Amino acid sequence: MATDERWRQLGDAFSFMNLDAVEFREYQLNIIKAVQSSGNTLVVLPTGLGKTLIGAGVMAGTLAKGRKALILAPTRPLSEQHEMGLSKLMNIGNSEILLLTGSLKKEDRRAMEKDARIIVATPQTVANDLKNGILSLDGFGTVIFDECHRAVGKYAYTYVANECSVRDITVVGLTASPGSKKERVNALVKALGIRHIEARVATDKDVEKYVMQKNVHVLRVDLTARIREISELLKPEIRAALKAINNMGFFHFSDFEHIPKGRLIDLGNQLGKIEAMNYRLGAMFVYSKLINLTHAYDLLTTEGIYPFNSYIESLYARDKKSKSLESLLKTKSVLAAREISGAAIKNGEEHPKVFALLDVLSKYKGSKAIVFAQYRSTVKMLSDFISNNGFSARPFVGKKEGVTQEQQKRSIMDFREGKFDVLVASSIGEEGIDIPGVDVVVFYEPVPNEIRNIQRRGRTGRFNVGDIYILSANNTKDQIYLRISEQKEAKMLKLFNEVEAKLRAGTAKGQSKLGS
Repeated sequence: MATDERWRQLGDAFSFMNLDAVEFREYQLNIIKAVQSSGNTLVVLPTGLGKTLIGAGVMAGTLAKGRKALILAPTRPLSEQHEMGLSKLMNIGNSEILLLTGSLKKEDRRAMEKDARIIVATPQTVANDLKNGILSLDGFGTVIFDECHRAVGKYAYTYVANECSVRDITVVGLTASPGSKKERVNALVKALGIRHIEARVATDKDVEKYVMQKNVHVLRVDLTARIREISELLKPEIRAALKAINNMGFFHFSDFEHIPKGRLIDLGNQLGKIEAMNYRLGAMFVYSKLINLTHAYDLLTTEGIYPFNSYIESLYARDKKSKSLESLLKTKSVLAAREISGAAIKNGEEHPKVFALLDVLSKYKGSKAIVFAQYRSTVKMLSDFISNNGFSARPFVGKKEGVTQEQQKRSIMDFREGKFDVLVASSIGEEGIDIPGVDVVVFYEPVPNEIRNIQRRGRTGRFNVGDIYILSANNTKDQIYLRISEQKEAKMLKLFNEVEAKLRAGTAKGQSKLGS
């Protein structure tokens, strides 16, 4: 396939790219040009629309000016994918593209970094090398931050971005989902020193023909009699703890099922700052019961009997228990819930979402599917259940669960090669998995976070029509989270436009001052 001549509009950057097999897309060219003219740019594009090529085009322009480029990705597997992609896209020697990892010896890294024209790395590796004097950003013209929505707080992206600002290096942030909260987007813009935003959504005219259709299906289920029986044992204990907290004047929720998890965590931080020790200990005694019970209740009603029972058993198994926990575990209701849930598991009883999931997978027998679940215990339960019902499934979890990066890499490779059909993933699978041909994605539970929601959906519908199923249990937090996620996504585009308008106004004001 001959190179489309329209790519020559890239100017000097064109000679540094291998575009023989690359379809010309005008929006990609326009975004690359926008970065060249505007400097630090936040690029927001739906998953699967070629953010990597845009980054490559920007880096090619940097090479054309005789400077070096750096691209950062939050995980090593994603960094490896970028290295492979750039080795095909860039018209330079493979030895000039360096995948920088912590496994390389310091002396080797120092020498290899000097020879490389493009470095691909995780932000932690680069930040550490900068702090230790192994790597210098002198001579670099561009740094690309992939999945840049992480560039907030104390994350390593922020440190590297500060180093770029000192050296006047062009920063490009790539993401499918920067968030819907104004404070978060403003923090991201500030952290990266963004001057311009290039945002597209699936319905924009210049990208809509490249966006594969995604069919979203919400499957609602009713809780079983067994789950309701166990939940009724927990409710009086939770309500008593909530009432006690409310009476102390710290909280004003009448219904525990509508308390946002973030508010519960904030409450714990607030109680921990009480100066009067006896009062603080009393408040924390009740709070410990409230947070443990509400978490157990949510696991039971939205995840399943096995995740609930696993959590309860983990509390009993703790070597060191607080007085509050010891008191909780001795209550008749918790003891009864433990016994009933254990017996239900032995009888093969489970959450109705598990069986709804099996029905969905049956429609796609032989096709690739990704199932996302929130908790490690749920991932294990679903992987075992799917495997025991005629499908080939494998769990995909993070390093905290004792899985090495090599094992993660092997699982993705095996999945891509069709050695098994269903990948059951925790949040580790939400970002940066490059798996062509995933036909269906299942959310085992709704996600109230718009970034994670978009990342999950982006795993399908890259090259063909994709189906997305969201499982929701009636009269549980699932319903609340489903509504929240929809509202947050609707707010996101409006927010981009507001922030971009402010950036343009600020730029115009600065230019006016310069000209006065």
